Amino acid sequence: MKPLTQIQLIVITAIFLVLFDNYSFFKNTLEIYPLQFNNISFLISLVFVLTALIILLVTLVSAKWTTKPVLIFILLVSSLTNYFMNSYHIIIDDSMIRNTLQTDLNESMDLLTLKQVLYFFFLGVLPSYLVYKTPVRYRSLKKELLAKTKTILISLVVIIGCILIFSKHYTSFFREHKPLRFSTNPTYWIYSIGNYINKTVNNGPIVVKALGTDAKVADTDKRHKKLVIMVVGEAARADHFSLNGYEKKTNPLLEKEDIINFSNMYSSGTSTAEAVPCMFSIFDRSSYNYKKGICNENVLDVLNHTKAVSILWRDNNSDSKGVALRVPYENYRTPEKNTVCSDGECRDIGMLVGLDKYIEENKDKDILIILHQMGNHGPAYYKRYPKEFEKFTPVCKTNQLEECTKEEISNAYDNAILYTDYFLSQVIDFLKKYDRSRKTAMIYMSDHGESLGENGIYLHGLPYFMAPDAQIHIGSLMWFGEKIKKEIDVKTIEQNKEKKYSQDYLFDSLLGLFNVKTEVYNQKRDIFNHHWVSLKKE
Repeated sequence: MKPLTQIQLIVITAIFLVLFDNYSFFKNTLEIYPLQFNNISFLISLVFVLTALIILLVTLVSAKWTTKPVLIFILLVSSLTNYFMNSYHIIIDDSMIRNTLQTDLNESMDLLTLKQVLYFFFLGVLPSYLVYKTPVRYRSLKKELLAKTKTILISLVVIIGCILIFSKHYTSFFREHKPLRFSTNPTYWIYSIGNYINKTVNNGPIVVKALGTDAKVADTDKRHKKLVIMVVGEAARADHFSLNGYEKKTNPLLEKEDIINFSNMYSSGTSTAEAVPCMFSIFDRSSYNYKKGICNENVLDVLNHTKAVSILWRDNNSDSKGVALRVPYENYRTPEKNTVCSDGECRDIGMLVGLDKYIEENKDKDILIILHQMGNHGPAYYKRYPKEFEKFTPVCKTNQLEECTKEEISNAYDNAILYTDYFLSQVIDFLKKYDRSRKTAMIYMSDHGESLGENGIYLHGLPYFMAPDAQIHIGSLMWFGEKIKKEIDVKTIEQNKEKKYSQDYLFDSLLGLFNVKTEVYNQKRDIFNHHWVSLKKE
């Protein structure tokens, strides 16, 4: 094989990346700028601009010992991002990177497909091998620096020249169609890694700021302590709940219960890693970020400061995303803890086993138990429920959703909702056992929604500003036992159940439900605000 210079190797690799790893980008671009005479020159210029940008970025970090490793890394990662963008129409931003890094092995295996392996081999491994085997002719330091300088200047001239020549097109491209650049490969995921590092890495040790250390429970009823179970759902979109008018009976058991269904609840994020820590934090969606989340205590800490509320987090998902770092936490993803496991899947219902013992051990305190569901975790929806819950057929029995019909995907997803219906009804039945001795309540709130192929979009995780309603409009409901109904104006809450709420209300609503007095409590964000009535003697 004839030796190449570093620059030649970079240019060839950049051309390969643009031609073979940017199907989503060009597909999305052609939808806005159709292949018409007045657009052809602009579309060709996009190829040159993207190629020049990749060459520029790689050249800036190229050296004798870095060029090949950098190119191989870009090829391997780009093959995977190409697969996920093409298959699920997702965007690789900093939130998606955080979600990916927090994904465990079991979740990763759910995403593994033959198609993904083929993408990785033919667009990642094979070209990486060719890069590795290609002999590179290194010249003197002076000549290498001169070549790099020329390459950088030429790249800049190409980029700036194209933008100036087609300024009208590029003005609309950057200002009116910003989402298009989110699918450029590898430039956007490289930018997103930098953005992730900037938002995540701290300059010094993490110092967690205490919150609500003045918190006290102002409950005059000493005889009947509260028992609240909060169920954090997974990927449950509101419009697939029959409680919200969905044509399939996905909530047959909950429809028989005396619940309050919040039909207009919205998430604080489009991924678990984003939504879960935000919903338990004091910050609203617009002001929350990762650093604020890890550097500030959350509502569980405030309840803990009262010394009157016992808290337990049980998790059948990946983890608590940092929410339960300072409270008792139990992992229910494995048979060692979860007694209801089969075929490699541990069921949500297993999280109820053994709770009686915990309640008995904390009989003199109020109790908050958080159960984090596996719920509707995709794309393998068919794995999320036992066989007896396969009511809606035919179902999609693969994680390659693009191979299934919309009906099959929807049926598999709806069967998982049906299992959540069963699980929540079992939580309610569990609480009913304690209704004479405690003030009982259940809160259910999904972390985010899910796209099921509408407009070619699957799963979740799109940037919030461009996420479809399916990814942010979530299932949410509450159930109250007889004793707690005597101090909560359930009728007024019922009247407001169709009001637009969001997960921003959870922090203060939990404090309100436990009647906690603290300077960090905000009445305006408490769903129960003004819904309390005078305690009646029993």
